Amino acid sequence: MSQLVTIYGGSGFVGRYIARRLAAEGWRVRVAVRRPNEAMHVKPYGVPGQVEPVFCNIRDDASVRAVMTGADAVVNCVGTFDRKGRNNFHAIQAEGATRIARIAVEEGVARMVHLSAIGADEGAASLYARTKAAGEAGILRHMPQAVILRPSVIFGAEDQFFNRFAAMTRLGPILPVVGGATRFQPVYVDDVAQAAVMGVTGAAAPGIYELGGPEVATFRELMQLMLQVIRRRRLIVNIPFWIASVMAWGMELVETLTFGLVPPQITRDQVRSLRVDNVVSESAKGFADLGITPVAPEAVLPDYLWRFRPTGQFEAIRESARNLRA
Repeated sequence: MSQLVTIYGGSGFVGRYIARRLAAEGWRVRVAVRRPNEAMHVKPYGVPGQVEPVFCNIRDDASVRAVMTGADAVVNCVGTFDRKGRNNFHAIQAEGATRIARIAVEEGVARMVHLSAIGADEGAASLYARTKAAGEAGILRHMPQAVILRPSVIFGAEDQFFNRFAAMTRLGPILPVVGGATRFQPVYVDDVAQAAVMGVTGAAAPGIYELGGPEVATFRELMQLMLQVIRRRRLIVNIPFWIASVMAWGMELVETLTFGLVPPQITRDQVRSLRVDNVVSESAKGFADLGITPVAPEAVLPDYLWRFRPTGQFEAIRESARNLRA
């Protein structure tokens, strides 16, 4: 019988790519999510019955254990940007990750892969980064042989980075950003998935890997690249951190007063995160140690950002026509 892997958060942005790759390698894939009826898109990744969404709440021991029973490996892709409520930073990124590792040991699961983030640091100003670090520490306390992946900002067809800012260009001639000089090292989602699969199969040695693409660029430079891809001209305006913090405070207040009906466009915790470069550290293990050559954003962005061009998929035809007239 083929091996079984449980992927917590396996229908999300990164999780679906991991599920697809493991299914292609013959694994049975159990996709553990809060809303299985919204995860049916993963079923065609394999033959009938090979990839199955199942209900799981990672805040509950019994729920985590039920979907892990019989698994040979587990992958945790669950993360959150929620500061409040039951599914907050601490509950999901610290306690939830630790719970999965503890139960994996109790169930005799051989391997665990955990998706963290560059910048995970127990001494960070950002609560998001501190809870990511707490989750890592909890995992390593129970499963020191785990593989932990720390990607920089991830791009791909379903991303919430380039897609979000490309959509904002439709609203007017100005594109506001916070932390225009902050450096990032964008990494392609399928490269992250390949690294995760190596952890599941045992091809990657235990440890922490920081994953960044082949290029380092500032936030402003990434927005300029995005504008080139979508063929739009916008004035990129950098909002100073102190102003952004005041704006974020106001947005969080509106969220509180509306009982969460109006979510903030940016939070104070995100502003604190944007003060710190999001790049691979010099001493860290990374793609080179895994034998993976990462893909550059320029090779992928046109494949999914074309819909934000002034005439969508017809923009290339217009450009060709202009060249003919010339």
